[in-house]
Amino acid sequence: MGSWKERLTRFLFPAQSGNWLTVLRIGLGLQVLLYALSLRSDWIYLFGGTGGGLNGRALSEGLLSTESPFVPRLGWLVTLGSHVGLSEWTVLSVTWWVLLCAACGLFAGLFSRSSAIISWFLHLCAAKSGGLVSYGVDNFMTIGLFYLMLSPLPDRYSLDHKLRKLKTKDRQLLGFFRRVLQIHLCLIYFFSGLTKSLGSGWWNGSNMWRALIRPPFNVIDPAILVRWKHLFPVGGVLICILEIGYPFLIWHKRTRPIWFWLVIGMHIAIGLTMGMYLFALIMIVLNTAAFGPDFISRPVEDVSVREQETVR
Repeated sequence: MGSWKERLTRFLFPAQSGNWLTVLRIGLGLQVLLYALSLRSDWIYLFGGTGGGLNGRALSEGLLSTESPFVPRLGWLVTLGSHVGLSEWTVLSVTWWVLLCAACGLFAGLFSRSSAIISWFLHLCAAKSGGLVSYGVDNFMTIGLFYLMLSPLPDRYSLDHKLRKLKTKDRQLLGFFRRVLQIHLCLIYFFSGLTKSLGSGWWNGSNMWRALIRPPFNVIDPAILVRWKHLFPVGGVLICILEIGYPFLIWHKRTRPIWFWLVIGMHIAIGLTMGMYLFALIMIVLNTAAFGPDFISRPVEDVSVREQETVR
């Protein structure tokens, strides 16, 4: 029992550097920045009231209230602003600017903790209030920002560390948060691949065909898709194998580089062929933060052990 406890402790609390946290912070800062800029011209239209909004926001928030009255939404901010005499247009405009500033703060590492919390809350409000037009990218952005705001910020490459001399927390705590992110990604990919493999659509390629020809994701000319239709079953099977095998092959040092780059390539292909650039970016950021920094720098576990031996 003692050896199992030691192994579990070493697995959950490995001593690691904050390189992964730097990747996560900069990547999510860029992600939120691009998210805000992509919605700049349609922000009021998407989240406005019944008079000028796409769905009046009331429909999305009404459905949300049936699930839970405690889920954050833009309606809270609009109601709060009305109590101090601010119009809905003003509140939504200020919300967009605050989200943009928080994204810049994340990217630069300035007031990292506050920027992460604000980004998570405002993005969650926007994603839930626009639930009828949101998709997977919003869920993964919420997941990434949630982990970031709880992680031991600031990292050593942030302006908070450089200018305000705020030090990074202990390496075991850094390792714990990264380990939780790794396990979460393994569960996501495994059950995603398992769900795909249970139906016939990914085995015969019909799901890939429907995904590529459905507006607004029909970036590639259907005539080109028809010429390459025989590759769809192969692609569907490979995606199932890639996702199901993720939690088993991403941990081993020999197979990790192969599986990591295959997954990155898959998301790049999704972004280019379907125009889902933000979705591709958030998945690349999460995977790189979870499993990528080991390719760049020497694992800090070995460094810490050598330092301890030197002290002894």
